[in-house]
Amino acid sequence: MVAEQHIRGELHAATDEQIDDAVGYADPMVLRGLLFQLTGDEAIAATTIGPVPGYIGGNLGFGLTDPADVALLRAEAARFLKRHRDSGAGSIDPGPLDRIPRSLALAGGVAELPPEDVDLWVEELAIDPWARGLDWSPQPPPERLADFSVIVIGSGMGGLNAAVQLRHAGIRFTVLEKNSGVGGTWFENRYPGARVDSPSRAYTHALGVDFEMAAPWCSRAENQRYFDWLADRYGVREHIVFDTEVQTVTWHEDTATWEIVATGPGGRQVHTADAVISAVGLLSRPSLPNIPGMDDFRGPAFHTARWPEGLDVTGARVAVIGTGCSGVQLVPELAKLAGHVEVFQRTPQWLFEHDGYLSPFPDQVRWLDRNLPYHPHFMRFRANWMLGPYLSGPLREIDPEFRDPHARSAVNKQIRDERVAFIRRKLADRPDLAEKMIPPHPPFSARPVQVDSHDNFYDAIMREDVTLTTDGIERITATGIRTVDGVEHEADIIVYATGFRANECLWPMDVVGREGLSVHRLWEKDGPRAYLGTMLPGFPNFFLIYGPNMNPYGGLGVVNHQEMATRFLLTCLAELLRGQHRTVDVTDAGYQRYNDELDAREKFKIYTDSRASSYYTNAHGRSAVNCPFPGNEMWHRLRTPDFSEVILG
Repeated sequence: MVAEQHIRGELHAATDEQIDDAVGYADPMVLRGLLFQLTGDEAIAATTIGPVPGYIGGNLGFGLTDPADVALLRAEAARFLKRHRDSGAGSIDPGPLDRIPRSLALAGGVAELPPEDVDLWVEELAIDPWARGLDWSPQPPPERLADFSVIVIGSGMGGLNAAVQLRHAGIRFTVLEKNSGVGGTWFENRYPGARVDSPSRAYTHALGVDFEMAAPWCSRAENQRYFDWLADRYGVREHIVFDTEVQTVTWHEDTATWEIVATGPGGRQVHTADAVISAVGLLSRPSLPNIPGMDDFRGPAFHTARWPEGLDVTGARVAVIGTGCSGVQLVPELAKLAGHVEVFQRTPQWLFEHDGYLSPFPDQVRWLDRNLPYHPHFMRFRANWMLGPYLSGPLREIDPEFRDPHARSAVNKQIRDERVAFIRRKLADRPDLAEKMIPPHPPFSARPVQVDSHDNFYDAIMREDVTLTTDGIERITATGIRTVDGVEHEADIIVYATGFRANECLWPMDVVGREGLSVHRLWEKDGPRAYLGTMLPGFPNFFLIYGPNMNPYGGLGVVNHQEMATRFLLTCLAELLRGQHRTVDVTDAGYQRYNDELDAREKFKIYTDSRASSYYTNAHGRSAVNCPFPGNEMWHRLRTPDFSEVILG
């Protein structure tokens, strides 16, 4: 069903001056696609584009280069809004649906969308917010549906979407959540400075296109507000059992059901379900280092994901161990609160700056979201397009013919040169620090860290009350940290910004499938694997949403992949329910074929560079986390199950 945009009453009261002011803040490329979709005006399509400079690889796509064209689009947007206001500002449809592909191409800055990917991008526009839901055609017998139930483990981004889609499909479900609220990693990570590192327009579901977005890169509090909104807007909170942590999930062949044992406020719980969906997150289990003396420290010591509520750091000497994403976000904000911050760095990471990373949207942009029909939809498309496989993916590929001691391709070298220049520019007065901040590995071989252009980690370590220490840590003492050079670094508080156990998929749960096979035994050879990131052979009716090798690497984002996985598993369940079937499983051959293709593709990804040490690779030298296939390819793979490899029984 195509949604209509309901414009709020504030447009009725808007003056011409207010409208003119608001459209001055609109993204011209968004206006280019949106206005053409609403009007079909060929003068809009005739506006010219060209390469636009960007810090990633010199040019990042195409944009409007003639100020006269920008002025034309803004004037047309103002005229449209004034006409719409004067006609009553009622509901308005999105225009001809067959015009959408051309409108999206105009917003993306290309002559046309790749024909095979048109449906993918129409889904991303979210005109139909249920486009990635289950299409019951035909529906199963009512009694069959009434007898079937699903357990969802986790109520973060993936679990909430699964819950909403199950409810929409009329499938009975219960969500088991170990925390006392929804949101997953955003419920847990409350350290100062916690913020999303993907553009927020691309960090919401198609179902969330109407959520009032506060910032281009939302803070932890705003992300939590979104998840609470999602749970309440779509009525799934009442289906969630909070403070309940799953211990074991065991298959029973005789009844074709799963037994889920969990621990909750009342002690041990046992649940039974026909299917289980694991929506546990990649960054849900903190990783603590193995440093001698950690139990000897007399003051507060904790992981960033376990930041104590109400902690007062005023005047305190705070030691931060680790400079990955969490550490880089934490230190600038902590420095503004504490007496002194000492940062212990093992390996620096590449930082990518953005103007306005810490800033909210101007009021005018939020006004446009509320009053310019389908503005949030085209903003969403544009954000996903810029993260998509055509622009982002090639930046992360190894060129086997390229030779350079520091980079893996010509564009990778260009990006590295740009990042080094940024470091030297920010730390111009401290060349000694600049050298310590240049990573030994190529860009994109570990997670790139997004920061504000003017208020970031580099600015923080230039402060008089911040010290960067790069000597190795020998041990934790009762009063601080001793480094390998014998120096004692006194601290009142120690913060471990040391990442997560991302390679230990499903841990500490144990999932036991057919013939008593534990998932951890299935994976003992070289770490977690799955079929399309979603299914495991010998584990019928068990699905993963953010499973092995489902972390996007150069082409769309986490949300898109989780939506695709959810539709895939729902389609599998629909096929099971429509027939006289009890189970759906993946064949060993299908599992092996897919993983052989995955291994072959992975060889050309920069994250395999051995100079990087991060969760991108596991102890076996492969990635159990990253997806080497571009997002559009995963969309095609997950769009329709291959029932020669996905077997009903």
